[in-house]
Amino acid sequence: MTDERAGIQGFLAALLRCHDADLDAFAATHLAPGAVFDVCAPVERLEGRGAILARFIRPLRAALRHLNRRDEMFFGGTNTRAEGGTWMASVTHYVGRFAAPLFGVRASDRLVFLRSGEFYRVEGGKIVHARIILDLIDLLRQTGRYPLPFSYGAEIKFPGPVTHDGVCPADRARGAQSLGIVEAMLGALHDYDPGTFGSRQQTGIDGLWAEDFLWYGPAGIGSTTGWAGFVDHHRAAFLRAFPDRKGGNHYCRIGDGAYAAVSGWPSMTMTHQGPYLGVPATGRALTLRVMDFYRCTETQIAENWVLLDYVDLLNQMGRDVLAEAGALPGLPHE
Repeated sequence: MTDERAGIQGFLAALLRCHDADLDAFAATHLAPGAVFDVCAPVERLEGRGAILARFIRPLRAALRHLNRRDEMFFGGTNTRAEGGTWMASVTHYVGRFAAPLFGVRASDRLVFLRSGEFYRVEGGKIVHARIILDLIDLLRQTGRYPLPFSYGAEIKFPGPVTHDGVCPADRARGAQSLGIVEAMLGALHDYDPGTFGSRQQTGIDGLWAEDFLWYGPAGIGSTTGWAGFVDHHRAAFLRAFPDRKGGNHYCRIGDGAYAAVSGWPSMTMTHQGPYLGVPATGRALTLRVMDFYRCTETQIAENWVLLDYVDLLNQMGRDVLAEAGALPGLPHE
């Protein structure tokens, strides 16, 4: 039986590598003519195959020389949310020599790994809708123009799963179990102690997170391990800044093998009530686009990869980090 996941994964990789003269015809094989791509700021919504190629695919191909797509995970399943449909989810890197500007980021002429979280709705073998978050702030970091005053955790390249089995996982029937673990965790996250930032059911013998879980966050947050690290390097600062945050407004939740993924566009609503990443409280009502990807054991979450549209969030907080970074000093050879 043909694995539709492998077909879409192969198409997305080849879309970046085919000859430019063949791009339009090749794109038509798996991209619906009326497809819609919702991409992180500053790209935003692209309607129709022509706009997707002109404003997303071709800019990537032009900016990153010898461009390759390197999927750390690629899996899919039936969406359990009201929107329904078959969706595929991926954590990937766009890899190449950064030779021309991309989405407001100046080129460095050096090798970069542009991380991306992606969700694709597929109908009749063609992509009809996608939502994509590129970590452009991490791309700025790689070019020597990091626009933030610090990062809460460690800034690292996203690794693949410890088990190295995240691309088209084999044990598909296990997906419902994996998603069930994640949904139980999400249901308990809003109940927390404002002093310790602990939440019931999250940790301990019967907790939903493994004691040594690995948590990989976007630029500005960074990565960490264990519940104490999660609190110290993300949760405490986030909840102090946005104590009324409400999340879980997801258009998609899927499970596949040991993996699950959820996303909201936006997922969170909140008020900016405390300093965050060097920005004083503004009192503004904010929204946040979120993508989470999980690897589970039989009973717990072992790894979590997180993509957040922080360019959009910081814009709402009054900072245009792409414009600001354009004025920062460049690399020594420039």
